[in-house]
Amino acid sequence: MKEAFAAANEALHSIVWGPFMLILLIGVGVYFTIRTGFFQIRYWPMIWKCTIGRIFRKKVTGENGAISSFQAAATSLAGCIGTGNIVGVATALVSGGAGALFWMWVSSFFGMITKYAEILLAVHYRKKTDSGEAVGGPMYYLSAGLGQKWLGSLFAVFCVLASFGIGNMTQINSIAESVSAIAEDSSRFWIGTAAAVLVGMVILGGVKRIAKISAVTVPFFALFYLSGSILILLFRLPEIPHAFELIFADAFDFRSAGGGILGYLSMNAVRFGFARGVFSNEAGMGSGSIAHGASENQNEVEEGMWGVFEVFFDTILMCTITGLVILTTGVLNSGLNGAKLTAAAFSSLFGTKFADWFLAISVSMFAFATLIGWFYYGESCVKFLCEKKSAARLYQFIYLACIVLGAVMELQFVWSLSDTFNGLMAIPNLIGLVGMQKTICGLTKKYQIGIREEKRKKQRFRRST
Repeated sequence: MKEAFAAANEALHSIVWGPFMLILLIGVGVYFTIRTGFFQIRYWPMIWKCTIGRIFRKKVTGENGAISSFQAAATSLAGCIGTGNIVGVATALVSGGAGALFWMWVSSFFGMITKYAEILLAVHYRKKTDSGEAVGGPMYYLSAGLGQKWLGSLFAVFCVLASFGIGNMTQINSIAESVSAIAEDSSRFWIGTAAAVLVGMVILGGVKRIAKISAVTVPFFALFYLSGSILILLFRLPEIPHAFELIFADAFDFRSAGGGILGYLSMNAVRFGFARGVFSNEAGMGSGSIAHGASENQNEVEEGMWGVFEVFFDTILMCTITGLVILTTGVLNSGLNGAKLTAAAFSSLFGTKFADWFLAISVSMFAFATLIGWFYYGESCVKFLCEKKSAARLYQFIYLACIVLGAVMELQFVWSLSDTFNGLMAIPNLIGLVGMQKTICGLTKKYQIGIREEKRKKQRFRRST
């Protein structure tokens, strides 16, 4: 029975992450990039100003204590900064070669505008609950904007199922595996129990507590990991140019095709680069927009700019640095995979003991952030599907129970299943983006016209004075 289910999942996985999905993901990103006039490049200064530039400004609390844009972004990043940045990158490099990193860049470049569009729609079509809280996300803009509630419900079902995999069991399993590897006497069951208690203390406080905790922890977690990674790259500085040569050479290696269009290695590089890129930054899946739906920001375009920044930070910065650490330390062909491969790269400079502790702490911090971020995604979808409070409470119980279960299970099959649900989530979401292209492009164009008019006013004022 288990073998048959695994075979069925593998068949579905090959379809979901086959050529159709790759074309759809890249096609939607390319389309909106062109339609918005390469928004993610031309408006990068404005994007930076409206995101990072506003972090240190005085925060204004919205109606009923709505979360700030930065808290929404931190919650969104908490959902995607996880094992994908450490384990996922290593898996992509082993499975698809160094060229997979190039295709992660490609997916992230076009993913920037895709995630921008998702957040724009989430804010534009969000609604108020009976308690006065703002809620948004693909399930709402597919229902209200596209007029297809069944697609919104389908997305919500896939998101709930994915929350137990990508957002929960795979994350806690990485924590348990990392901690038990350096503390041999530790019990994976008690590791899972402790994590469930900590997660429970956060999530039972609702979106406001999740957002506040994420706003403090996510920047610290990222800085901790980046500091160690950049230190390695400083010591391996002469190897970085060779690493980039290897990335571009493998990305366009056509030799094994025997004169065909794409070689086997190149196909694997594209497949795993895109799959792990989406696994890491969630562009195209729509899940990250759920956090922004609760933001206080009333300007959907400027809130959408956080999507551009999130993809840049998660993939262009975090995943690239992990990939370069692996490539510059020469451990790619060591026969290792996943977290063990990344650990081998760090141990080349820090030594095995320190590297194991460093990665165990990094993986645990990232995975914990993902656990609380994905809980909010799943709970939001449960509330969309069923407004009864008992349904949300049941989801909370199951989610916390899965943390304990995931800590003690062998999760190779769950990893594969998570990839499948990721792809299934993307299908209704991408259909919605295409169906609401006029809204996305129209709001973006209106904002661009407003920016140009504001510049003209400032120029006229300068001339008059």
